[in-house]
Amino acid sequence: MTAYDFYLCRPLMQLPRALYVHVPFCLHHCGYCDFTLVANRDQLIPEYLAALGTEFNDQLANVAGLIGIDTLFIGGGTPTHLTPKDLSTVFEVIRRHFLLIAGGEFSVEANPDGLCDDRLALLRANGINRLSLGVQSFDDAVLRTLERRHSAVEAKEAMHRAFEFIPNVSLDLIFGVPGQTLDSWRDTLSIAVSMPVSHISAYSLTYEQGTPFFRQERAGNLRRAPDELERQMYLDAIETLTSHGFEHYEVSNFAKPGFQCRHNRVYWNADEYFAFGPGAARYIDGVRSTNCRSVVRWLNSWQKGVPCLEETEQLSKEDQAREAIMLALRMVEGLHVPKFEQRFGLSLQQLAGDAIQRHRAAGLLECHDEHLRLTRDGLLISDFVVADFL
Repeated sequence: MTAYDFYLCRPLMQLPRALYVHVPFCLHHCGYCDFTLVANRDQLIPEYLAALGTEFNDQLANVAGLIGIDTLFIGGGTPTHLTPKDLSTVFEVIRRHFLLIAGGEFSVEANPDGLCDDRLALLRANGINRLSLGVQSFDDAVLRTLERRHSAVEAKEAMHRAFEFIPNVSLDLIFGVPGQTLDSWRDTLSIAVSMPVSHISAYSLTYEQGTPFFRQERAGNLRRAPDELERQMYLDAIETLTSHGFEHYEVSNFAKPGFQCRHNRVYWNADEYFAFGPGAARYIDGVRSTNCRSVVRWLNSWQKGVPCLEETEQLSKEDQAREAIMLALRMVEGLHVPKFEQRFGLSLQQLAGDAIQRHRAAGLLECHDEHLRLTRDGLLISDFVVADFL
């Protein structure tokens, strides 16, 4: 019996409608990044492709026919670090088991460096209709601090080139970088809205335990941006992006009308999804499980035909409901209370009444049109607020 048998016995129509595939290879491991990846170890790519195929075959052995999905997201790492030939192999592995419905969203993450026409043409030919570019900044000094390998000029060139192949381009930006000024951030925002992009994600720099940035900050070699500066940078992002036609639909995400990331909404709606590759996390039938984050350990395990899980948790109905609250509150529209109570058969007031009352009194939550949502002040400390519902 495989690790997935307990839920693949369900009728096909009840299987998840979203798929994530993790590609863990990069040219360079940036100091702030805590994602599962390996850098400058391309000799492992053939083993990865073989193991990925084995994982798909093993975990989906009891499913007859193709599984229809609405969204497909290939992330990393840097998926476009793979050669066109190796990327083609990834697509072939997916197509043996999954079928993206007509009109479905197919996203791939990429970096500006190495994003050549051959790769872009291959992406388009394989149905990718959404490209997520890790630009992070249009200030060369900030890019150097973040250890990015591209320049601001190269990022602009890559974005225009990508738009010619895949018109739906999303852009990632980071603020609160050591040494980054408010003027620098405002210039980056100004350039971003002038680019041919339909979606922008703006994240505050975090210092995750185990990363080089975390160690450098602890040693005093990196100084965090002041809280008030980060606050102003976030408010500037909201003001600039919304004034240029981007809808603020999630704490860190902005989209032109019709271009919200449908795959990420699966996560925020607490819906189910498949996931494959090292470090990939899935949510199916109330069970969250995560593949081991060590790429080498994941490879070695699948070479023996053995799943490599790091965490598995069966969520109770109450835990599922609490997690759904937390995730929905990341959306600017918030949690639709009647739908939530119908879905889980639980009263929101009985489940989280104290937390709701406390944060409403503090001006961090509000009720509007049957939705419980973060206020503007609540958005500024969203992690603190939503954590109170777990």
